[in-house]
Amino acid sequence: MDIVGNRTLRDLLREREHRFGDKTFLVFVEKDGSAVETSYRGFVEQVRRVAAGFADRGIGKGDKVVVQLPNCPEFLLCWFGLAWIGAVVVPANSASTATEMRHVVSFSDAVAVVTDEERREALESVVDELPAVRLRVLLTAAQGEWLPFANLLASEPTPPEVPLNPDDVAELLFTSGTTARPKAVMLTHGNCLYAGEREWRILGLVPEDRCLTALPAFHVNAQTVTILSSLTVGATCVLLAEYSASRFWEHVRARRATALSLVAMQVRTLLAQPKKETDKRHSVRRVMYAINVLDEEKAEFESRYAVELTNGYGLSEAMTIVTIAPVHGERRWPSIGLPTLDRQVRIVDEDGVDVAKGRVGEIIVSGVPGRTLMAGYYEDPKATADALRDGWLYTGDNGYFDERGYVHFFDRRKDVIKVAGENVSASEVEHVLLTCPGVVEAAVVSVAHSIRDEVPVAFVVLEPGADVTTEDVKEYCAGHMAKFKVPWLVEVLDGLPKTSIGKIEKKVLREATLGWGPL
Repeated sequence: MDIVGNRTLRDLLREREHRFGDKTFLVFVEKDGSAVETSYRGFVEQVRRVAAGFADRGIGKGDKVVVQLPNCPEFLLCWFGLAWIGAVVVPANSASTATEMRHVVSFSDAVAVVTDEERREALESVVDELPAVRLRVLLTAAQGEWLPFANLLASEPTPPEVPLNPDDVAELLFTSGTTARPKAVMLTHGNCLYAGEREWRILGLVPEDRCLTALPAFHVNAQTVTILSSLTVGATCVLLAEYSASRFWEHVRARRATALSLVAMQVRTLLAQPKKETDKRHSVRRVMYAINVLDEEKAEFESRYAVELTNGYGLSEAMTIVTIAPVHGERRWPSIGLPTLDRQVRIVDEDGVDVAKGRVGEIIVSGVPGRTLMAGYYEDPKATADALRDGWLYTGDNGYFDERGYVHFFDRRKDVIKVAGENVSASEVEHVLLTCPGVVEAAVVSVAHSIRDEVPVAFVVLEPGADVTTEDVKEYCAGHMAKFKVPWLVEVLDGLPKTSIGKIEKKVLREATLGWGPL
């Protein structure tokens, strides 16, 4: 038996309700700066009510429910409420378009959807075409077939006692990879419990901590580093409705935050704010950090805000953190740290053979599917077999060990572009480009950006005589993809470079962008 035991998220919630009771679990900060606080006891009661509300309307064990919401308490209530009755939450990016949501809802075999008024119309156009979706929930007042979320909360807090075990899937998390359509990572109750235990231990959190994030709750970072770690250790989770560089540090001070989770885009935009005498006045003692910035940017940020960035590396398929810089030891920036206590990491060549220190190879991570690694990709046994081999997760990321055994990130084997903390699949963008009228060929590569880390740049070939401009192409993409996926630039070429077997040589395109510098 492992550290999870035979426990589930339902058990964890009951334990925390009993132990911490009236202590504040969640502080949700609205866009206007006002906040709503909920105790452990109050939160778990609301979870029970939402669980019962779903169950009363036919949602049961194994049913998939797509939740497309920005940061809000209702997202957490859906996540844990569905887990309570053995159902599966399918978080969707709040910026996803109707085209993207059609894939999420249909591929996940969802039977219900939850959203807000801002996204209702687009999602409605999707579910109207999918008869399997039998329940629609809206955060605000009823609209046609949409049930108000308040009706779920009005249920008696007595959900059915559905048999659960740690291997039951609790979440399908869509993640961009090399395919044209995102894959769905299956994460179990055991995965969630392990993540919470791992994160509070590696960051040295205590019940008195107040863990703040403005990262989206539909991503694994916020879920594990902030929400599950807080819940597991009995700390307070401070969730911001949105990220605002001009107000973020005010929230940090006002909410007495002691632990943060940041990505490079946030560091750079915070540095761009006017300096204030109050920048160093705060209670922060831990900053979990991902995606390297320049050495000068790191030094400036740490000096200005009087914090130390704890660099780390993780991925959805491993239910987040794999390596982290020791909080009480040598950090060796820009390394991504050492393997966490429950991890073993190897760097291997294309044949799976370990490479020498200093040599670049693929980062692979040992673990147990459904505990420390994903259970697999939903409805994709081939992709699962490619990723999980003999107890090792092949991450698709390149790195190397230095002479002290610290891991350094090198690049991505997967064709993924990191845009302000969002993973964008080049193949997915190319798929949309190839459906654009007048476009016959397309290739997308990443280019460094001064604020957003990387941005997608598209190279396209047009049909002879096509009356299509680069702005037309970008406008088409904006109608079929979230804003952060839309190519920053579109370059029209007479032809794309290809190998002897007709494969597009992206290496040539990437080399062509090297002289551009950060955009």
